[in-house]
Amino acid sequence: MPELVFADPDERSDLGAFVARAVRLDQQAVVRLKAREGGLVDAWTSTPFDVLATRSARATLEPGDMTVSGNELLATLAVVRGDRLDPGLSQDMLWRSALPPTRHWQQVDHLPARLVNDLADKGIAVARENVGPQGTPPASLLDQTVLTVSGDGLEIKVPLRCLFALSGMGFLTDGEDETIRVTATDSWLRLDARYGAVVRRRHALLPLLV
Repeated sequence: MPELVFADPDERSDLGAFVARAVRLDQQAVVRLKAREGGLVDAWTSTPFDVLATRSARATLEPGDMTVSGNELLATLAVVRGDRLDPGLSQDMLWRSALPPTRHWQQVDHLPARLVNDLADKGIAVARENVGPQGTPPASLLDQTVLTVSGDGLEIKVPLRCLFALSGMGFLTDGEDETIRVTATDSWLRLDARYGAVVRRRHALLPLLV
């Protein structure tokens, strides 16, 4: 039977908040749980903005990599007490996104969280006036560059969709000393806030020619 064991009750609560946000954004959300070195489990979810969101918890997981229903995991976290729980039936076939690498990330810059929060709020206001036929902002708006950050030999363009994902997952804060860390690889962009991170490919994948 799959088993998720938390090192601390606070870690359980933090993961519960992450899953609740994922389900709030998408009722059909799935959560990928992946163990890594150091006694950590990374939780991943796709957002409606075509951006991955992630948060880590001090825990152990068996098996070490599985995808479960967000709704089922949220219900289990709410009902089952204690530090051990069954995260749910494996739904690995429902996970369709590649995960970024764990190494070779370069630190580009730190952004004031208040600035990022203000930009996200302005973007949300514009999006409400430009809702597409599916009830979501058009891709042309989401793909607009709202920040260009440079450092360590890299120039990183941050699209609005990344800020929407940060806001939608409840990761943004506007404390005076809060910052958003920007890191990148050749292929990926990552924005780390206090309560979690969002990750997106920097370049679209080229279609395979057969």
